[in-house]
Amino acid sequence: MSYAITAEQLRVFIERIERQEEEKKQVSDYIREIYSEAKGQGYDTKILKQIIRLRRMEKDARDEEEALLDTYKAALGL
Repeated sequence: MSYAITAEQLRVFIERIERQEEEKKQVSDYIREIYSEAKGQGYDTKILKQIIRLRRMEKDARDEEEALLDTYKAALGL
């Protein structure tokens, strides 16, 4: 299979990627500001991040992880 690569196509791909990278940076900056605001209100940002990670998980996966964590904690006497 042969692909014809033109300078114009390549430039368009690169520019699209660059725009998306800039948008990603802006979103990351905004999220960081939200965490800073929450911290200023007394919330623990480490716990907020854990809650967000758990909310992204499917319920079955979350239940399995929590059960394993409980099992490991019990085994260690925690």
